[in-house]
Amino acid sequence: MEIVDHDAIDRTEAVDGVHLSQGAAGDDTSVQEFFIEPGAEVPEHSHHHEQAGVVTQGTLTFVIDGVEHLVHAGDSYNIPGDEPHAAYNDGDVPVEGYDIFSPPRTNPDWQD
Repeated sequence: MEIVDHDAIDRTEAVDGVHLSQGAAGDDTSVQEFFIEPGAEVPEHSHHHEQAGVVTQGTLTFVIDGVEHLVHAGDSYNIPGDEPHAAYNDGDVPVEGYDIFSPPRTNPDWQD
């Protein structure tokens, strides 16, 4: 069993206003925490990992194939691997939540 102490995790500003941190990782999945400031955007990107997540605070808008999908606090979502997607926070509060990646995403580009 691996336990990653939340207070010991380094948060990285991947793009302006988008803060990510790497959590626990196993053979088949990994956990990532996100904190997205009001007005911040995650540019369109894709990765081979399947991405499932939950928003714990705020509302995050995903854009997939030009269609906006609102994910509110308490909602969960799943994005297939290799699916181009973007996201933004146009609310007044930070958006917080967690993503689970499979296979594990233990060395994401944003850590560089």
